[in-house]
Amino acid sequence: MQGKIIKGIGGFYYIHIEHQGIYECKAKGIFRNRKVKPLVGDNVEIDILDETDKKGNIRDILPRKNELIRPAVANIDQALVFFAAAQPEPNLGLLDRFLIQMTYKHIPTLIGFNKCDLIDRSRREELENIYRACGYPMLFVSVKESLEMNELKTLLNGKTTVLAGPSGVGKSSLMNWLLPEAGMETGAVSEKIKRGRHTTRHSELFYLGEETYLFDTPGFSSLYLNDFTDETLKLYFPEFLSYEEECRFAGCNHLNEPDCGVKRALKEGKISRVRYESYTQMYQELKEQRRY
Repeated sequence: MQGKIIKGIGGFYYIHIEHQGIYECKAKGIFRNRKVKPLVGDNVEIDILDETDKKGNIRDILPRKNELIRPAVANIDQALVFFAAAQPEPNLGLLDRFLIQMTYKHIPTLIGFNKCDLIDRSRREELENIYRACGYPMLFVSVKESLEMNELKTLLNGKTTVLAGPSGVGKSSLMNWLLPEAGMETGAVSEKIKRGRHTTRHSELFYLGEETYLFDTPGFSSLYLNDFTDETLKLYFPEFLSYEEECRFAGCNHLNEPDCGVKRALKEGKISRVRYESYTQMYQELKEQRRY
């Protein structure tokens, strides 16, 4: 029987099987021998040992299409990078770090700005202009006021989505808005393992119905640039790519080089100055790392 790992804690894995519920399972020793550790999000085959108490063993881990190391999760269809539009003001440098990390992992990404009821039209347009050229879909929602929330829910349907963003932006409110639709099974696993839904330090995958899952990833609030070098960073700013062919030098880093197509596009307003400043800041950080 096949299911998906929605939580792992204390050597037990909780497997959700569509239309049948949640099974508490142990992983067989074969995985240790293969040096494979089951991850939240893994699709697995299980042997059922006790149908009444819903207990079993994980027999096999099916091939992963992707995985993240921090947090350790697998088989992500998309990411929802969730920030407040105000209160607190969005840290756009941190938002850009999330975006390049997901681009690096080839994970399609949505940008969600919560608390849109607290900003005016001009601020919304300002944020839209910063990210329009990047190609990331943007949503402006208010969980508190239920503004545009059905549109967001539609974009989650039928997919496994990882929720990322700093504290204080409304991630817990978003989970609370979505979870009443999830039925009793989500609550059952929280009760079974005696953990609060939003206090755990472990990644947890919530079933929202009809093959729809959402990763709640506490602590997924800052990112280091370990996967990048100063030379490769530019590849993860998609709005740069169409202007690179206008650069005089192959391998142009779009900083101090003459006749740079990216800097020309920046001057003409085709590339956001906020995004370009994020790039230069990260570039210098990576250059310093390389020196040491």
